[in-house]
Amino acid sequence: MSSFEWNKVIASVLTAMIVAMVSGILAGKLVSPTEPAKPAFLPAGSPAPASPSGAQQAAAAGPEPIGPLLAKADPKKGERIAKVCTACHTFEKGGPNKIGPNLWGVTEENMGAVPGFQFSAAMEAHKGEKWDPDKLNQWLWKPQSLIKGTKMTFAGLPKAEDRANVIAYLESLK
Repeated sequence: MSSFEWNKVIASVLTAMIVAMVSGILAGKLVSPTEPAKPAFLPAGSPAPASPSGAQQAAAAGPEPIGPLLAKADPKKGERIAKVCTACHTFEKGGPNKIGPNLWGVTEENMGAVPGFQFSAAMEAHKGEKWDPDKLNQWLWKPQSLIKGTKMTFAGLPKAEDRANVIAYLESLK
């Protein structure tokens, strides 16, 4: 390729880069983003907004009771929702522990009692307690709200119906 051809290629690339840069600047001037009135998502462990609304104040108090929803809960839907958990947990009988413990039969055992899994000191402090639907509800809502200092970094399931379905699924694993 001659030097003239190379000059045309380089000029084309530079022209394309200048056009992209100018269009980005113009787009930034034409469209200006607005900050939302309240955060759409808060990561686990982040401080609450300065002036919470009534719904946020109710949510800060704890999850709604799970008992009425468990009567209508669908374990199949819970299994689909629990697919998120497979990154850290297994659900098969005798399955291996991953980052989190195997959850087969978890509703029948004590907290922090899965053999071969090293729990956090915060979870070890609750070792004599049993998992019941109310504790699972709070755990699935926000793990840090039930056991402060747990190693589990899951943000939680905000919908009570989803939590009820997951609890029904966990109860079916016996």
